[in-house]
Amino acid sequence: MQNFGNIMKQAKKMQEQMGKIQEELEAKTVEAQAGGGMVRVVVNGKFNVVSIKIEKEAVNPEDVEMLEDLVVAAVNEGVRKAQEMASQEMAKITGGLGIPGLSF
Repeated sequence: MQNFGNIMKQAKKMQEQMGKIQEELEAKTVEAQAGGGMVRVVVNGKFNVVSIKIEKEAVNPEDVEMLEDLVVAAVNEGVRKAQEMASQEMAKITGGLGIPGLSF
């Protein structure tokens, strides 16, 4: 029964640490780009797009679809990088145990 109490204390501590990391992830960002830097996206650790920068040269009224594709590619890469960052931060707590529901 004492082991169960220790497990519960460890679980509570891990939960508190996870909450702290989740708060910190909101402030951390990653940058991704597409089209050789023509479109740049910043995404935070909560997977929110913080900013999008588009170079003037990427704006061609005759080829709007290309710009749309570049934006989608940059956003997807930014989200992928943010997921990787979040997973690495969470692994610091879980020790890479593969606990269900804790992976991103």
